[in-house]
Amino acid sequence: MKKIKVLFTAAELNPMAKVGGLADVVGALPKALKKLGIDVRIVIPKYGSIDAEKYSLKKIADGIEIPFKHSTEKIGLFETLLPNSQVPVYCIDNYNYLGQGGVYFEANGSSTTLSREAKRFTFFSRACLEIFAPLNWYPDIIHCHDWHVGLVPLLLKIQTKKNPRLQNIKTVISIHNLEYQGRYNAQQIMDLVGIHSDDYPTLSVLHDGDLISLQQAIIISDYISTVSPSYAAEILTPEYGAGLNIDLAKRKNRLIGILNGIDVDRFNPATDRDISATFTAHDTTGKKICKTTLQKTCGFPTNKKIPLLGLVSRLAEQKGLELVAEIADDLTKMGVQLVLLGTGLPSLEALMKKMADNHPKTIHCKIAFDAKFAQQIYAGADMFLMPSKFEPCGLGQMIAMRYGTVPVVRATGGLKDTVIDYNPATNQGTGFVFTGYTSRELLVAIERALSLYQEPKKWHTIVSRIMCEDFSWRSSAEKYQKLYNNIINF
Repeated sequence: MKKIKVLFTAAELNPMAKVGGLADVVGALPKALKKLGIDVRIVIPKYGSIDAEKYSLKKIADGIEIPFKHSTEKIGLFETLLPNSQVPVYCIDNYNYLGQGGVYFEANGSSTTLSREAKRFTFFSRACLEIFAPLNWYPDIIHCHDWHVGLVPLLLKIQTKKNPRLQNIKTVISIHNLEYQGRYNAQQIMDLVGIHSDDYPTLSVLHDGDLISLQQAIIISDYISTVSPSYAAEILTPEYGAGLNIDLAKRKNRLIGILNGIDVDRFNPATDRDISATFTAHDTTGKKICKTTLQKTCGFPTNKKIPLLGLVSRLAEQKGLELVAEIADDLTKMGVQLVLLGTGLPSLEALMKKMADNHPKTIHCKIAFDAKFAQQIYAGADMFLMPSKFEPCGLGQMIAMRYGTVPVVRATGGLKDTVIDYNPATNQGTGFVFTGYTSRELLVAIERALSLYQEPKKWHTIVSRIMCEDFSWRSSAEKYQKLYNNIINF
């Protein structure tokens, strides 16, 4: 049987160019697909922040011409392997548009002045289509991830008219967060890549003169995937559709939600070197040591009986931090400890600091991206908070469960798909789930968790149970393999 050939194209890749969860997916899913016999490869920009020596980048092509901005830019092509795998990674080298700085310059960009980010990812999207001939390798499917490469399906359709070798290539767009769409002035974008409004029908779909990169991909791609089944259903509604729900609804027969996985080798409490003691579902003794260490790090009393809550998050409006702030006084009165780790919006960073300043003996916060400290929270906390307004998938709750830390989450997106609300009548469930986006409902869910915590035998049962949940990438990869086969056979 002929191997399926798939090219992942994305702005981020763990560990070479990581900013958020997108990098984790692009760095993990291809490994699982490779094990299933798929010829999967990855292409990202060669950012200035990528350590070429550390990742053994080798130049394999140079002087590839890319028509851009009424002129011609040249790119080089570097190759390496994704660490701990046999998955090829290609880095497109061009200093003018790709090689300066890290992954991102700014937020989602401005439609009034074409941003550096818009130019960067428009150039990258166009350049991706010129690497196949130098590689002597043409994919069956280009799997695009998020708005940064949302123009790839459009540019592919246009280039197919000039290059028949591209005509059999299919496309998938994976939506990791619909809130980020890549909206920019349409005429300026078309000028960059030398196309005209009559080159493809979707170029007439504009919003006040703006072209939305992700919208183009939703309309044009052969299939649309997103990162959990519940989120796939939610984004068809006005509440969660971020203005694109009508476009998604028109293509709902080509929309699928496939839950993300986690790297179970990296997130393994039995082998994790970033935690103070290892442990397993059958012997959780080490988790008690991790809790004591975390309490000491936070300056808390080292009392194993005091419930310790953890929160590790990018500080964005969707994450529900304001709900936690509203019940900070209540948590202190209930005698619990809370540790917070994250970085993001300055207003939310200030809110987090204020919580800690007001409750120095019971709330500790760290404003940083600190992977090692995150592991210590996952391993040492008793409960893990994710009160999100919306959550396409969420990795934190899965990582927490892997470390026996019981999640308290809102029933939305991937949180709804991965956490089963605890039922005291049957002693079944994997966490504590609330529905309404209110601090009161969050507090009630925490109170329910604390009630069970006072029954050590039952608590130990749920801890052992959640550590045995299978959140590996294999199941997700098998679903993507089926999707790829369906696309090729359309």
